[in-house]
Amino acid sequence: MRGKRRFFAAVSMAASLLSLGLAQAAEPPTYLGVDISYANEMADCGAVYRDGGKTVDPYPFFKAAGANVARIRIWNDPDWTRYSNLADVKRSIRRAKAAGLQVLLDFHYSDDWADGEKQIAPKAWARLSTPDQAKALYAFTRDTLAALDREGLMPDLVQVGNETNGEIVSSLAKAKEPIDWSRNALLFNAGIKAVRDAGAAGKTRPRVMLHIAQPENVEPWFAAAAKAGVTDFDLIGISYYSKWSKRSMAQLGATINRLRHLYAADVLVVETAYPFTTDNGDSSPNLLGADSLIAGYPATPAGQKNYLIDLTQLVLANGGVGVVYWEPDWVSTKTCGTRWGKGSNWENAALFDFKGQALEGVDWLGQAYVHPVEVVFTTPAAAGQAAAYIDGDFLGGVGPRPMTREADAFVYRTRLTPGASVTVATATTPAATGDAPAMAAIIGAGPTKVPLSAQP
Repeated sequence: MRGKRRFFAAVSMAASLLSLGLAQAAEPPTYLGVDISYANEMADCGAVYRDGGKTVDPYPFFKAAGANVARIRIWNDPDWTRYSNLADVKRSIRRAKAAGLQVLLDFHYSDDWADGEKQIAPKAWARLSTPDQAKALYAFTRDTLAALDREGLMPDLVQVGNETNGEIVSSLAKAKEPIDWSRNALLFNAGIKAVRDAGAAGKTRPRVMLHIAQPENVEPWFAAAAKAGVTDFDLIGISYYSKWSKRSMAQLGATINRLRHLYAADVLVVETAYPFTTDNGDSSPNLLGADSLIAGYPATPAGQKNYLIDLTQLVLANGGVGVVYWEPDWVSTKTCGTRWGKGSNWENAALFDFKGQALEGVDWLGQAYVHPVEVVFTTPAAAGQAAAYIDGDFLGGVGPRPMTREADAFVYRTRLTPGASVTVATATTPAATGDAPAMAAIIGAGPTKVPLSAQP
């Protein structure tokens, strides 16, 4: 009880002294883009894309629509296909850079699809010891990036693994078991170091992303990763498909908000999609059907567009930095197919209709989204005060968070939506914050120059 009384005194003092103002900080990057890994295969299969009456190349088309990043996957030795190997990736990156797009290179660390359900080791690594697998992963990553850099194709961002919910470089069964983090951390840190080393030796220093499928899996995974020593990353990528997630869009937003306060990393939805119809344009079964729909967003071109606009605004409002659409150009063609059927499993969720005509969903890339503004909470440092902590509803339940000492004050920088009101308290200890919060209101209209003031 005595400790709580001390805390109330600290909060009371902070309530009268806490101030909130605009921070002089650079705007974080915003990534709006498309995973366009199928583009080369689609071109070879004769796919034709149209915007109105004109035939378009998907790379410059998406750039003109507002995209600034192209995501491209790479497998190790995919002997079942001639795509998504190094030669194909070079072709893709050249097309992306020629269109003025940044590139996100997505290492699957497998000869086939790696995702939230499976992380199957490349056949060349399957029988190696874990230390030797880590060496092989490092070498493959660094050698790939060095080869790209020599041709002026170094990516701007690199994913160390794709939807790595389970243990990477593993077997299907093991990927679903509890993760051996001593092994997992060794492999991840090898990949991260390879990206850092390649960047230091090259002309571009790629940012590092780690990627988990579905928001309900992200926070436990990153907590375990941090405990195991996996900490050197710049971005957290999340896949969000309602079909495979137990979380609503609002819960996704809350997850993003918590993550950006817990980690010194930008957070984005790096995979999502939505069907514009539940009809099937070929004999190959659709992966996204009626089971993928969210109330308020029908399977229509307008429903697809509204989903993407609302999702993107949700991500940005919660402090995220962008959205990437998975495979907008994977349409059905008469000559090509997959191992699961003729045509495409995604033609009803592409951003082109069954005739190759661009859908209105493409317009989500060019919307005038409202971005949060950079703000700073400041409270004076008392004589001899060693630390200060801040808590409030804007932290989404992950507070209290430590403030940073700057000269004679403690500060906490964050991003808040213009016009929002937040409840906030500070204390000299991290215990029991929130008992007697002070109110700080963000007052004003418009996405940029917003006056900010604290009201005790």
